[in-house]
Amino acid sequence: MPEQILIVDDEAEIADLIELYLKNENYAVHKFYTAREALACAETEQLDLAILDIMLPDEDGLTILKKLRSAAATASLPVIMLTAKGDTFDKVLALELGADDYIVKPFEPKE
Repeated sequence: MPEQILIVDDEAEIADLIELYLKNENYAVHKFYTAREALACAETEQLDLAILDIMLPDEDGLTILKKLRSAAATASLPVIMLTAKGDTFDKVLALELGADDYIVKPFEPKE
């Protein structure tokens, strides 16, 4: 069974690009544009990685990160923040909240 990756980004072009690259590497992708949909997926799917944008229309990615870390089933789920927020404060905050990595947009797809 392929590894299950959650993508949450309200920018469809970016989410679609990430999905394309991951599917080409034989990952199963669960792509959402809102926090609500992503959290519902995280409750029902056995995920191997989450890629979260911070700025979402309904709830920010840091809140999703906190919820993932507080749930037993997703507490140790690797999380990569992928966001346009490149300030040191934002990076440090995300890492302190439990993110495993932080990538600033724009990025190179192979990154």
